[in-house]
Amino acid sequence: MPDRPAGQDPAPPLAGTVVLSFEQAVSAPYCTRMLADLGAEVIKVEHPRSGDLTRWFDDAADGLSTYFVWLNRNKRSLTLDCKRPEARPVLDRLLERADVVVQNLAPGSARRLGLDAPTLVERDPSLVAVDISGYGTGGPLDHRRAYDLLVQAESGSCAATGRADAPAKPGIPIADIGTAMQAAAGIMAALLGRARTGTGAALQVSMFDTAADFLGFALLYARYTGEERAPIGMSSPIVAPYNAYPTRDGRTVVLGTTNDAEWQRLARDLIGRPDLADDETLATTPRRCEQRDRLDEAITAWTATLDLAEICARADAAGIGNAEFNRVTEVVDHPQLTARDRWQQVGSPAGPLASLLPPLITPAWRTPLDDVPGLGEHTATILTELGFTPEAQDDLRQAGAL
Repeated sequence: MPDRPAGQDPAPPLAGTVVLSFEQAVSAPYCTRMLADLGAEVIKVEHPRSGDLTRWFDDAADGLSTYFVWLNRNKRSLTLDCKRPEARPVLDRLLERADVVVQNLAPGSARRLGLDAPTLVERDPSLVAVDISGYGTGGPLDHRRAYDLLVQAESGSCAATGRADAPAKPGIPIADIGTAMQAAAGIMAALLGRARTGTGAALQVSMFDTAADFLGFALLYARYTGEERAPIGMSSPIVAPYNAYPTRDGRTVVLGTTNDAEWQRLARDLIGRPDLADDETLATTPRRCEQRDRLDEAITAWTATLDLAEICARADAAGIGNAEFNRVTEVVDHPQLTARDRWQQVGSPAGPLASLLPPLITPAWRTPLDDVPGLGEHTATILTELGFTPEAQDDLRQAGAL
């Protein structure tokens, strides 16, 4: 982390902001984790008997789910069966306290419970409420359940990944994560607006709209040409050379050019092929894309004679973008993470666990790294804060609401 002035330990910017989240899976939990990393108090409402479904995806993190550990630090867990009428007084008091409400319940569930954003903001115009869904409101698919793979398949993301004869889902759940980031940005903008006007906002973010927006140039290209560029593995359909190449020591190097000047440096200064640099049929990006195989063959002939480290050093010296192709296991101890102390520890029911610091870095505030909660770990504490006596809590438990 950057150095902070001596004696300064400022609260993060969302300190004092209460976020109530009816969340599961990835999109809403990642959104609220971003808010929690910025200092918000996040109350995670979970079903008493099952909790967030990602709690049970695996047990690789010392008995806890790696998915859940990734998404739920800095939060407090309250178990509540929101469908039971006995839970309504608890919900009402939670909502009175909340600045922000986030939900990604199954289609129609939030509306039936009165927890959808329009209903909540109509009840309390100062509230910022967010509905995260698969396909948004309206349209023929708004009733569908949505998971990352399903949305990426429906939106064209899988068709733009892999190869033309072997489409693939990106390993990173970009529909989930992108939606989370859109929601978090909207929440912070709405909070800024509320500080100015006193009025909150009802927000809606869908995974499908996010994935479609992320297609960007590919979707516009299809709209204006009626065609699509076929995916080509680790390469790019719009620039060349831009690919992964084998090295002498059995590794893989990734080299990329994005403009004509970089191509000239790669051909002349890096691989020693002035004949290619002078070839007019390779002078522009579209022309190089037409001869991608020829370029990849020439570059492979060069990379196969050198070890990975030497290729990267030469590429750096020539001003050519380069990277090692790493397995996920190799990134765990990546020097760019370890040298900058990006791995930190957070508490959990299983003891201290590794967690990456948030990507946003600033000396302006302290970044909280609090525990990953056990299921219902904070139920009694939160209910006491809301004014429910021990006897009233017992009644809720006997009714099955907790």
